[in-house]
Amino acid sequence: MDNMIEVKNLRKEFVSYSSRSGLKGAFRDLFTRNYKIVPAVNDISFQVKQGEMIGYIGENGAGKSTTIKMLTGILTPTAGEITVNGMNPHKDREKFVRSIGVVFGQRSQLWWDIAVQESFRLLKKVYGISDEQYKEHMGHVIAALDIEPLLDKPVRKLSLGQRMRCELAAALIHNPPLLFLDEPTIGLDVLVKLKIREFLKEINEKYKTTILLTTHDISDIEALCERVVMLDEGKIIYDGLLERLRSQWGDEKEISFQFSNPISQIELGMLMPDNGVSWMQGNGQNVWTAKIPNEEIIISTLIAKVVQSYRIKDVKINEVSTEEIIRNIYEKGVRHG
Repeated sequence: MDNMIEVKNLRKEFVSYSSRSGLKGAFRDLFTRNYKIVPAVNDISFQVKQGEMIGYIGENGAGKSTTIKMLTGILTPTAGEITVNGMNPHKDREKFVRSIGVVFGQRSQLWWDIAVQESFRLLKKVYGISDEQYKEHMGHVIAALDIEPLLDKPVRKLSLGQRMRCELAAALIHNPPLLFLDEPTIGLDVLVKLKIREFLKEINEKYKTTILLTTHDISDIEALCERVVMLDEGKIIYDGLLERLRSQWGDEKEISFQFSNPISQIELGMLMPDNGVSWMQGNGQNVWTAKIPNEEIIISTLIAKVVQSYRIKDVKINEVSTEEIIRNIYEKGVRHG
């Protein structure tokens, strides 16, 4: 299978200026400015195969949006090589933009004061789509995203969820083989998120559309992506299967006990004080949750000791969430290739 995206030693630097203090400093700033070079993306390399759905994740300022802007030709790299769908996003600009779809969650590509369908018609002309192609493809997109009732409304009168569904439809008018989604579900309610996720799965299966998704909502990644690329301070710290990320760093489990009678944290702490078990109060009456190393002997020993010592109503064993695993990786500053 061919690579849809190839990135090699990609780097983007920005110049950051700082002002000197005081009147004398302001006067000096008129002639010479203090500045430093800040790398937003720092020599990263990765490939994306055709038909893959990749989660591109990282904290604010990690370099996600900067990468997307370089891959889509909005920003020019300081150094490195990019090939997207066999083209250089900057040199083959006109031809290139016809082969991608882009949705930025906080920027609109629809015209604010005209009806949604008029925006679609304008985009149809821009991309040179025939009436027949438009009717066949967009008929499916409009039905799947349930936006038929919104087509005659101006964009400014749409709710955020309605607008994002229309934005996604607009990005797909020319049925591009590659779709960039930058925070597409930001601020959306659960039902709208589910509809968008189902739609993305559908187009990926039907058209083998390659999707690169950046998001802070880890549930989006879990629902859509098998592979994640994790960025921190402009560098890739993990590139691999989401499942491997969970097994590699998901080294804790949570066990919730609901006790028949009130119990204190001190009493629970005395059960297994030297095995890395920590207790915190859970949701509900007499519920306590133990954070425990993901080791079979420790888990079974703790459950046995609790059951022998106290009367319990319920026990639940939970995996630590992907979101928590990722947060722990950033907090501990772990570096893995």
